Amino acid sequence: MHIDMIADYACECGEGPLWHPTEQSVYWTDIPKGRLFRYNLQTGRHTCVMEDRPIGGYTLQADGSLLLFRDRGNIVTWRDGKILNTIIDEIPDLLDTRFNDVCANHAGGVYCGTMSWKHGAGRLYHLAPDGAISLIQDGYGTPNGMGYSPDNQWLYYNDSGQGKTFRWTYDAKTGAIRDPLVLRDAKTSGDPGGPDGMTIDSEGFIWTARWDGSALLRHNPADGAVCTKIDFPVKKVTSLCFAGDALDTMYVSTAGGWDRTANGPLAGALFRVTHSGFKGLQRPMSRVKL
Repeated sequence: MHIDMIADYACECGEGPLWHPTEQSVYWTDIPKGRLFRYNLQTGRHTCVMEDRPIGGYTLQADGSLLLFRDRGNIVTWRDGKILNTIIDEIPDLLDTRFNDVCANHAGGVYCGTMSWKHGAGRLYHLAPDGAISLIQDGYGTPNGMGYSPDNQWLYYNDSGQGKTFRWTYDAKTGAIRDPLVLRDAKTSGDPGGPDGMTIDSEGFIWTARWDGSALLRHNPADGAVCTKIDFPVKKVTSLCFAGDALDTMYVSTAGGWDRTANGPLAGALFRVTHSGFKGLQRPMSRVKL
């Protein structure tokens, strides 16, 4: 296994690496600064392709554009430096907060979490393909990483505020989820840091990035037990994706660039993990307003 640093923008909160197979590129964001980055695997070049309002999460649309979830409940489509369409301008209940991590489902919609804020708790919404948004559940800490089992029976989900990883029963045809149960609790398991971003590998094992834990953890989907740990030279590991034609290379985002003395000299950089022996799954694409 080999870990190297790919791009160092000293992100305050580098997040959400996403593989775009058509472009042969990985996107990631620096949430508070509204910066969106792109790294091309073929050329080895990376650049900041957008700097605007905060981007909490995004999905790859079936037409190749990105669906950006931002502050104040704002949702737009984007491609090649341009906002294409506004899906939702703002949501009255979210004017003093923002979206956080999001995940497209197999029905073409998107599960989208919002940050907790001073007046309330985090929420989980569902954005339908026709652009209608509905509240699934309130009372979360900070909704975060999500991913599906290879057989599409389960949706896994991190709540960073509670330090827990949940498993929902999932209907791939409709996008409906129900019956959440706690699969892993960082506060009782002794896991390093808290669960942040997530992805699922080809064997169905759950990878969680560990905020303040300097690591990625690989969990058994049956009971949440940790079976692999990959250490990083930074404190705040935020998310990961598998990329490349074989989906056998990990790209890992980190945060903490505002204080590299406390968080590590490469805090906020994007890392690459090769020769790990693990492979990922292609994530479903959203089809909102297509």
